[in-house]
Amino acid sequence: MDHFTLFTFTDELGERLQTLLDKKKSDTLTSTENLELEAIAELGEIFSYINAAIAMQSIVEVHL
Repeated sequence: MDHFTLFTFTDELGERLQTLLDKKKSDTLTSTENLELEAIAELGEIFSYINAAIAMQSIVEVHL
C-alpha cells in the first residue's frame, strides 16, 4: 500500500477525538461535544470505507 495515500485524521483531529473519548469515559461530555464525537466517528467510518475501496482497486489492478 505504499503507492497511494490513505485517508487519515490529522494529528489535531486525532487529539480532539482522544479528548472527547476521555471526556465520555469520565461522563463529562456535553451534548454538543457528543455530537462532535459522533461526527468524527462517522468521518472515521467514511475514511475506512474509502481506504478499503482504494485497497481493493489496487488489488484488482495488480491482478489485471
